[in-house]
Amino acid sequence: MTPPPSPPILLTPGPLTTQIETRQAMLRDWGSRDPAFIALTTELRRRLLAIAAGEATHVAVPLQGSGTFIVEAAIATLVGPGDKLLVLVNGAYGDRMVTIARRMGRAVDVLRWPEDQAVDPAPIGERLAADPAITHVALVHCETTTGILNPLAEVASVVAGAGRAFLLDAMSSFGALPIDLAATPVTAVLASSNKCLEGVPGLGFALVEAAALAAAAGHSPSLSFDLHAQWRGFETDGQWRFTPPVQVVAALVEALRLLEAEGGPAARLARYQDNFATLWSGMRRLGFQLFLPEGLQAPIIATFHLPPGLAFRPFYDALAERGFLIYPGKLTQAETFRIGCIGALDRRDFDRLLAAIAAVLAPA
Repeated sequence: MTPPPSPPILLTPGPLTTQIETRQAMLRDWGSRDPAFIALTTELRRRLLAIAAGEATHVAVPLQGSGTFIVEAAIATLVGPGDKLLVLVNGAYGDRMVTIARRMGRAVDVLRWPEDQAVDPAPIGERLAADPAITHVALVHCETTTGILNPLAEVASVVAGAGRAFLLDAMSSFGALPIDLAATPVTAVLASSNKCLEGVPGLGFALVEAAALAAAAGHSPSLSFDLHAQWRGFETDGQWRFTPPVQVVAALVEALRLLEAEGGPAARLARYQDNFATLWSGMRRLGFQLFLPEGLQAPIIATFHLPPGLAFRPFYDALAERGFLIYPGKLTQAETFRIGCIGALDRRDFDRLLAAIAAVLAPA
């Protein structure tokens, strides 16, 4: 009998390659109102807060859906009808937050930087001083359009100093890059199950200051995206308001246990940094160039220039045939592709990838 093919290696910013234990956790069926599942949800919320040291000030509110769902829910709930949101944009996911705010009917302003430049805190303070109507500021921590890392602590300090609320899209950083809510003033951290936590897709979550969430009752124009109502449901009886993705919850709890066993976010970051170093060293030898300066590059996903004469689709297909799935570029001004460094992978996987790329590039 022919053995089944090996699953592909996902070199994307999520969905990503997961550990077998995480996938096995989805084999059980759960009753969503059963005490065992309520206990699982309680463990999920506790573990998420602990990762960011948010137990004393924040509450964890999971929500069904992708990362975009939790961003939309947070903007709808925390930015009230009379509030104004300033979005700091240097990539597609910042732009998406602007679109969400406008669709929700919220007043929104934008500060922009080029896609190859990190957000600069200085003009943020100037804009906040000039416009007292701004109540909230939103930042994408690691902008996976390019892989650029924005300066969280510096921006948070400026926003807090101006007395505004701060929303952080930590979709592709949470669980690896440092986020310490006991030391850094962030009103809400938004992330999802299927990136650095190495869970499967289908769950977003917000870590929100309890006082800010309590003050947001009635803000959301949406029934299902109302984070205040979702939180009150959990606090009342531990249950989800609407049918939860029970297997996804179970997989994420197992992934969080595995994160703890690995040594927590610092150990996971070290593995991702080693993945990136292995990838960049090999890609440089093969003649590829990073889009970003190394000092701005997070070890989450790397954007590479597409060399002249190399078309993305045939390159992608050739790597897929060898068991590696990469990501297209998302830039407007350059031909690029992206390779993720996260997931249940280590340098051996990247050595194999580099060998496959070399084989694809070799003359026939």
